[in-house]
Amino acid sequence: MNESHHRSARRRAGECLQGRPDVGQRILVVEKASDHRQLEMDVLVDAGYQVETAADGASAWAALQRHSYDLLITDQFLPKVSGVALVKKLYAAGITLPVIMATEILPTWEFALHPCLQTVTMLRKPYAIHKLPAMAKSLLPKSSGTATAAAPCAQNLPASNRL
Repeated sequence: MNESHHRSARRRAGECLQGRPDVGQRILVVEKASDHRQLEMDVLVDAGYQVETAADGASAWAALQRHSYDLLITDQFLPKVSGVALVKKLYAAGITLPVIMATEILPTWEFALHPCLQTVTMLRKPYAIHKLPAMAKSLLPKSSGTATAAAPCAQNLPASNRL
């Protein structure tokens, strides 16, 4: 993606977001494509969020264990640990936060099988990047540190999904 495309998307994102987010709201963006990951980060930072990124599910899981976030934005098809497996691990560990899963192919059968996945907001790729900050704002608690209730993932994860 070229720099003019980045500037245009960032400008549109700023126009779509009414009001600034609460100071200190932290978002973890997990995306395997480096250019898309950077664009998502740029748009969200310009909207006033603190953003960290990860390129794969294993790195994201490590970050989620080390730091507190207010929102997770993840792709489904990630190296090492898929987006669905990441969300299952998140809820199994008792970590509660809103999740946006951005993906080309919706894993609907997985969502039907696991109650914890039904709280995930789906975002079908490709999507208009300038709308991401408004979507984040709609899912984030009004003040940082407010936890949301997690639906249980009653079953243990198979060994293949453990880190």
